[in-house]
Amino acid sequence: MDARKAFGDVGENLAASFLVQWGMRILDRQVRTHRGEVDLVCEDGDEIVFVEVKTRQSDEFGFPEEAITPSKFRHMRACAEAILSERGWEARLWRLDVVAIRVLPGRDPEVVHFKSVDGPYGS
Repeated sequence: MDARKAFGDVGENLAASFLVQWGMRILDRQVRTHRGEVDLVCEDGDEIVFVEVKTRQSDEFGFPEEAITPSKFRHMRACAEAILSERGWEARLWRLDVVAIRVLPGRDPEVVHFKSVDGPYGS
């Protein structure tokens, strides 16, 4: 496993633990579809939640959430819609969330949860 993938997995594990602490249930991880991959698929009450996790170990390229470009947002939506269709969940309520994590040297990880993003820069 390359270092970048391993670091991404650390971020996904931190995000999953954070979301579970707030009452969400993790249904699946790293779900591949014909449209791409969703990091986490969760359940929050009656809603299916598709979570994009962005993890950074420096601020050199900005905050992690700034990596959600219009193109990435379209990709997130397309992947979510593919999963809804593949699993027969079209009638379920659903949303897109982003979990941004900063793991800076000598500091505890900082986790920020953006709920119900409705565009590339959140709602």
